[in-house]
Amino acid sequence: MRIISGKHKGKKVFQPIDKETRPLKDIARESIFNIIDHSNLFNIDIKNSHILDLFSGVGSFGLECLSRGALSATFFENYNKVLPVLKKNISHLDFANKTKIFEENVLETSSINNLDKKFDIIFLDPPYKERKVPQLLERLIKSNLLDKNGIFIIHRHKKERDDFSNKFKILSEKSYGISKIIFGK
Repeated sequence: MRIISGKHKGKKVFQPIDKETRPLKDIARESIFNIIDHSNLFNIDIKNSHILDLFSGVGSFGLECLSRGALSATFFENYNKVLPVLKKNISHLDFANKTKIFEENVLETSSINNLDKKFDIIFLDPPYKERKVPQLLERLIKSNLLDKNGIFIIHRHKKERDDFSNKFKILSEKSYGISKIIFGK
């Protein structure tokens, strides 16, 4: 796995040995950024944006955003076998001053309600079998963390059928292999 574009294009993103973690593949990340860069459904500029990366794993999404010029990335990850890899990736790419890591389960923590900024992109990449994604999305909407022009991006299994709140409007839904990417706000 590597950084696709920006300041650190081509640099390696370390992955855990543990098979429980499902890092976001290069092709899925590339597709997400192509949609962000070329869609007329929303107006997001990665440069100068703030990113919230939930269920962040090794951090590939947030790190890609930072490489492309994002101002900050906030990561939530609680799996102790992947946290050292996330920290290693942040250090390896020299992004410590632009990142914050919450070593907490985003489904159970109240820290999400106390974040000190609005985010341009809130990215969710939960385990495929996680069923509480609609409830988490509802909490995120209520917490008013998304900038008025911001978007949610959710990475799910292509067969997963989540019942999202009517407060969440799906702007685009694309399938790539076993992945489904949902853009909404």
